[in-house]
Amino acid sequence: MAWWEWLLDICGSLLLVCVLYGAGLIVRRRLLSRDGGTFELSHRYRMDTPERGWMLGLGRYSGERLEWFRVFTLSPRPKRVWRRDELVYDGRRQPLGTEQASLYPDHLVIQCQSPTGPVELAMSVSSLTGFQSWLEAMPPGTDWNRR
Repeated sequence: MAWWEWLLDICGSLLLVCVLYGAGLIVRRRLLSRDGGTFELSHRYRMDTPERGWMLGLGRYSGERLEWFRVFTLSPRPKRVWRRDELVYDGRRQPLGTEQASLYPDHLVIQCQSPTGPVELAMSVSSLTGFQSWLEAMPPGTDWNRR
């Protein structure tokens, strides 16, 4: 085979891999959202640098847990999980500076406390309403003073 035939084969293979990856992302998102309760949710994984460390993702309510999935991975498992009784809502703010370019448009930054430390999430206003309702809708018998 000539060198240009090898080059065409390599380019064709790379294009096929990209198409399969894109199709895999679409199928994964459909599978995650088939039970409902999913929404666009970004998570700040590095708190040491102001306005940096955000990762885009999807949130899904699963009973007493909020599961967070990264957007650009094919893994069916959540990357982070927070239990409802461990999260305490601290407030919200508008994205600052470079955060506006890192997050989905019109998302707010939500500050929460957990046993492992502060948690920052970014979500839309309508998703925030659902998040607050989910936090407040604890099952009967919950010790509200424990928070």
